[in-house]
Amino acid sequence: MPAGAGVEFAHVALADGDVVELGNTVVTAIATPGHAPAHHAYAVADRRRGTEEPWFVFTGDSLLIGDVGRPDLHLPGGAAGQARLLRKSVDRLLELPDQVVLYPSHYGGSVCGRSLSGNPISSIGFERAHNRMAALVDEEVFVAALLEDVPPAPDNPERILAANRAGTVTMPA
Repeated sequence: MPAGAGVEFAHVALADGDVVELGNTVVTAIATPGHAPAHHAYAVADRRRGTEEPWFVFTGDSLLIGDVGRPDLHLPGGAAGQARLLRKSVDRLLELPDQVVLYPSHYGGSVCGRSLSGNPISSIGFERAHNRMAALVDEEVFVAALLEDVPPAPDNPERILAANRAGTVTMPA
């Protein structure tokens, strides 16, 4: 989990750039705030491929397929500031090589984005070429576009955030 995530369960707090080695697998934390103040993507390399270059990246709710994550759910009223952070986070992810496979946390049908593809995987190169939000490099244009026509928040966002922090879900009776 990202350092500063504010969760209430046992976890290993990772800072930007921290590396976790699991045999031949190397996972590097990339700080990608914007959807949430403490948010990470995780770039995964496989040493058996003869390189430390990432093979794929779990982008969470930052860079999605066809869109980016929404900045308004974790800090109601602070969405513009979070959107500015998200622009910088997307830039960091787009620095990865084109062939890196992208696995986001959400795809078509989720309220976490507006133009999400139904395809659950993509690549950095494809998103660089075809993701409308990734192409908006001017920060103010990006922020304005991201905050325009934001879908309604899910029901009970406070309950969802509490469940995320607790690491458990209590179902209504």
